[in-house]
Amino acid sequence: MEHLLHLYALPYDPAYPLVCFDERPCFLIGEVLTPLLMEPGQPKRQHYAYQKNGSCSLFMAFEPATGRRWVQVYARRSGREYTRFMQYLQEQFPQAQRIRLVQDNLSTHSPASFYAHLPAEQAFALMERWEWNYTPSRARQL
Repeated sequence: MEHLLHLYALPYDPAYPLVCFDERPCFLIGEVLTPLLMEPGQPKRQHYAYQKNGSCSLFMAFEPATGRRWVQVYARRSGREYTRFMQYLQEQFPQAQRIRLVQDNLSTHSPASFYAHLPAEQAFALMERWEWNYTPSRARQL
């Protein structure tokens, strides 16, 4: 954990930007019942029932030093989508020698995903753009 705190404390360097990445599943839901309209003195009332309309995955990256954010939505959360997002994200930093990446250690969050979905030469080039930093899987209690 100290390593990550050290990274966050470093001064901004456009040659080595720090980017945090994560993704989350989202459930697409629709209304089943029309909510009751608000009236003076009455808050909007809504029923808890909903209709399932599928799901998607939201891929997000954030650069703490500048506040810049990048978001893409994919139908699935797999190594293929991770690779596509990392290709997109590295294009946002053409001046960077290496991008310091902070992410969790989900099985698809590794260079292996690049090699599974790109030719070896492209996978290697993409892998070399990143400095991999993983969040701890469990915090240790003192």
